[in-house]
Amino acid sequence: MYKIFSVDDHIIEPANLWADRVPKKYRELAPHVVHDGSNEFWEYENQRALTMGLNAVAGRPRDEWAMEPTRFSDMLPGCYDPKERARDLLSQGVLASAAFPTLPRFGGMLFNSFKDKELAYECVKAWNDYVLDEWCPAGPPGLFVPMIITATWDPVLGEQEIKRCLEKGAKALCFVENPVPDGLPSFHVKDGHWDPIWRVCDEAGIPICMHTLSSGYKPIIDPEASYTTNIAAGNVTGMLAAINMLLSGVCERYPTIKMCWSEAGIGWIPSVLERADRQIDRHQFWGGRPKLKPSEIFRRNMFACMVDEPIGLSLWELIGADNILCETDYPHADTSFPITQKTYAELFAGIPDHVIEKVSHTNAERIFDWQMADPALATINTPWIPPTGWPERHTTTATNLTNSGSIDDGCRTFIKGGPLIEQCRKPIGPDGRCEAGHQNT
Repeated sequence: MYKIFSVDDHIIEPANLWADRVPKKYRELAPHVVHDGSNEFWEYENQRALTMGLNAVAGRPRDEWAMEPTRFSDMLPGCYDPKERARDLLSQGVLASAAFPTLPRFGGMLFNSFKDKELAYECVKAWNDYVLDEWCPAGPPGLFVPMIITATWDPVLGEQEIKRCLEKGAKALCFVENPVPDGLPSFHVKDGHWDPIWRVCDEAGIPICMHTLSSGYKPIIDPEASYTTNIAAGNVTGMLAAINMLLSGVCERYPTIKMCWSEAGIGWIPSVLERADRQIDRHQFWGGRPKLKPSEIFRRNMFACMVDEPIGLSLWELIGADNILCETDYPHADTSFPITQKTYAELFAGIPDHVIEKVSHTNAERIFDWQMADPALATINTPWIPPTGWPERHTTTATNLTNSGSIDDGCRTFIKGGPLIEQCRKPIGPDGRCEAGHQNT
């Protein structure tokens, strides 16, 4: 059995997360679930998020995948129930899991957009308290890594929240890969704006985990391209963010800081570092030169995750065996679940044993200062079986809800709206075409 430490999974927040935790005066404005016909939605600050779960397709046969589940009953319970998540992960030999948020966006940036920042801060604290007090304790010791979010709009307040959570056992910070698209100051600013965040994480020794697309920036390749085209290029923002951070000066000011890049892949790293080193050398006389090369900063301070990337892993000597982490991406479409052991057996074929040990778990144990769950708890020899009744629910209901067009429900064509993928929902005419021009069949 390969012992897997996944540094990129995702929590689909349960419906009562904020309703049970924010002060009473905020409960109607904090995220809460509402029902509209056959669908469920999140509402907050008088806005409605059309997406209930972001690619929560774990456990479904691929020929039944559609863009988004619209109800909790359309998802595997492990998406939002930590006890069921523990069952699913242990069935795959996954002994540790760091999970990013979903509704708050991968870097917690949703709350930066809130008009009422007191409400926003209460929502941040509620998410963290749920993770620290309920999600993590629901699994066996070592399985769920306590990773938190913070107040991105105010680094001093953000530092305060991180310190509060450190006292409760937090071991990692989920953060945004690039704050500029959300109207926040650059990581390159010279006034120390972000230093409270960098300083508290550096002093505590906790890694800063940044997920691709957490900035909300999505380069449009071609407006006529399929959504699959954009998914195929999904790691581009992670590449851009890593280069940006390498040259920002942050790691020079904080030489022991730890930064992890999730779901951006690893195959691009050698060529990007080679080019960055070369450009620094060529332009140093007018553009300046850091004390260390970008490649040296990467080796010292940065770590990158891979998911099912055999070509990338074959470059381990160029990347650095100590800088590669693995992920299962549960419950997103890239997940290896429920064939994680088979996936990693194929991925690790031909890779030296000492590299496998590092990539599969010991690098992450070191970086997160975390002891994984007891391997004896793994149940990989017992075939994974979906919860009773779930296959019938999703094959007869969820697929129809996601794929069918309805004049009553509006256009179900998926579009990019804000940080999430949403359905168009505009009224459909007698010809099956909506007001935006999408054809529904």
